[in-house]
Amino acid sequence: MKEKLIAAGMVLLCLSHTLTAQETMKTDSIQEVVVTGTGTQHLLRNAPVQTEVITSRMLKNYGGRSLEDILGALTSSFAFNEGDMGSQMQLNGLGNSYILVLVDGKRLHGDVGGENDLGLIDPHNIEKIEIVKGASSALYGSDAIAGVVNIITKKHNEALLVENSTRYGSHNDLRQHNGVGLAFGQVKSYTNFQLQHSDGWQNTATEWTPSSATPVTDSRNKTVNEHTNWQLQEQLTWNVTPQIELYASGSYYRKGIYRPKGKYPKYDVKTFDLKYRNASASVGGKWQAPFGVITLDVDWNKHAYYHAFTSTTLAEGFDDQGKLILDFPYFAGQQSLQSNQERTMAHLKGVFPLPYNHRLSAGIEARYDYLKAPTSIAGKTADDNTEAIYVQDEWNCAVGSGSATVHLTPGLRLNRNQGFGMRLTPKLSAMLSTGQLRLRATWSQGFKTPTLKERNYRYIREMTTIIMYLGNPDLGAQTSNYFSLNGEYTWGPMNLTLTGYLNKVDNMITLVTVPRTEAPADYRQQYGEMLGKVRRYMNMEDARTMGVDVNLRYSHKEWSAGLGYSYLDTRAHVYDGDHDRLVSVTIDGMAHHKGNVFFTWQHNNNTSHQPQGYGLGLYGRMSTKRYYQTDGDGKGYQIWRIAGNCTFGLGKHRLASTCQLEAGIDNLFNYCDRTPHGLHLGTTTPGRTVYATLAVKLTKGKKTKFSNNTKSNIKQNENEED
Repeated sequence: MKEKLIAAGMVLLCLSHTLTAQETMKTDSIQEVVVTGTGTQHLLRNAPVQTEVITSRMLKNYGGRSLEDILGALTSSFAFNEGDMGSQMQLNGLGNSYILVLVDGKRLHGDVGGENDLGLIDPHNIEKIEIVKGASSALYGSDAIAGVVNIITKKHNEALLVENSTRYGSHNDLRQHNGVGLAFGQVKSYTNFQLQHSDGWQNTATEWTPSSATPVTDSRNKTVNEHTNWQLQEQLTWNVTPQIELYASGSYYRKGIYRPKGKYPKYDVKTFDLKYRNASASVGGKWQAPFGVITLDVDWNKHAYYHAFTSTTLAEGFDDQGKLILDFPYFAGQQSLQSNQERTMAHLKGVFPLPYNHRLSAGIEARYDYLKAPTSIAGKTADDNTEAIYVQDEWNCAVGSGSATVHLTPGLRLNRNQGFGMRLTPKLSAMLSTGQLRLRATWSQGFKTPTLKERNYRYIREMTTIIMYLGNPDLGAQTSNYFSLNGEYTWGPMNLTLTGYLNKVDNMITLVTVPRTEAPADYRQQYGEMLGKVRRYMNMEDARTMGVDVNLRYSHKEWSAGLGYSYLDTRAHVYDGDHDRLVSVTIDGMAHHKGNVFFTWQHNNNTSHQPQGYGLGLYGRMSTKRYYQTDGDGKGYQIWRIAGNCTFGLGKHRLASTCQLEAGIDNLFNYCDRTPHGLHLGTTTPGRTVYATLAVKLTKGKKTKFSNNTKSNIKQNENEED
């Protein structure tokens, strides 16, 4: 009953906005140029693949502390549970490993156990975010079964740019950003530094203990542990000619998670902290040729994960002869490499205008994955390689008297993986455009090969009992079929989209409890009866997710408002090891109803090169309970936030400085989920928190002009769309 009342309230709120909107200005969001759905530029209102955009205006007004914070508040389709191993992100019912996260069109690399470390993304440097839901394997390959999140970063063209942003909040939450941009003729450089720190927090001291009738009530485990991460990035760009651009970039990232030491060995005693080390390097170029646009990118990424011991610990290690010892002694100050993942990719792509309103995109990709895990893989290392070729056609065709247009986008990708052979993944999108109405339909197939960890990893997890997890070299690939129908209507300042979808995933990989005899003999001998369970990755699941997403946006002069609502229903067949059968269950983490709403007012008075402005925003996000197969459901919640900003500056000729102040209160009504540790949470919020941000930017010199490449692309795009 409670869920129905919340859902009804969301619908009524949506209708009330619709009935009260009477203005005639178009929203700023539909003027956005998007690229993610097709890999080519389109105005948002004419994108043939439904794309949700979090604009720069929305980002500025909201002032989010992290990417999780931004996505959770400004769109209704995502759910998060912040934890040590990553964001635990979910999109329309499917988890982290099925969501592809891109930064400027390139894959984010930072996967640990199927979780994305979104701390790699500096929220201050985000220009906008594009979200495409559903399978996108035809363009982006493996992992894009639930959808694609593309983070578009800010482009810096000033002759001189120096910027600093410091955000400080409750629980010693610090977010620091520094940037330096320089331009020397046709060469541009941008150096970016970010630091993120939090002391963490504890919402409850109660520990759920399945082996004891009396819960522990003085555990020292935190809901979110203390953590610190920092990153240094460099981007170099050289416009060799108006038609040729070359670039090189690199980054280095470090993260530490510091866990408190308790007094209950089975529950809250932690004898090691967690450390992460990332590095990346890339080179590439873009050529605006007479016959089309050619791009080439080569990227290398590294992600290493360590246990940093804080007290004497017996764990897996190696003696002087290199023999694996299951109870090897580590002492405080030592560390052990758990995994080192490296990935090298090369991508050649071309976009070519063709006669009769066709535009062809074609590309070739090569990818090499390497995993080193000395204590968790027999032979210590494993690798994999994948090659792909893809093609996509975009065709515009006027129908009837010419007042309506049909846009068809078929695509096809051929993958070859060393372990899984050849695989075709097709897609077809269609859009009917007439006046202010857009009708879209999409069918696309997804394809995901097992990860190196799922195929090769083996590790021990000590909880109330010892559990061993085993990889499976015989795993098969996962596939999906995604269907969606979308309607979009724009009238005056109002934009309404309604999307229904069905996503069917086959051959899903899950952990299955198997006989203890399947554990390696040395582990059975070492742990004996203490080895409680053995679990192996198996292709045992198929799943179906279906739902409806509603998004309403209003923008007129200084006012903007938005509402999002997501209804979701999921069903999966999973293996019941106790009874040796498949059973039908709800996918873990699903909530039937989620929503978000915002109201903002922003006044700007930019005169005589002196930007001035101030604004205020109210934001709400809500969810009904999240379902789990074991250990209890996560509670539903409502969280509201108020934020304000003030911008002022001084400018004269070619020298200008801008200062921005932001402040806000998050979780206005102090909601806190105090579910005991070990059970599932609806949200990890610590209750009411406050924050303030000071941002200062100094620029010198006019922005450099667009290259001929960019000019021609925008002009061509405007001609096509309008």
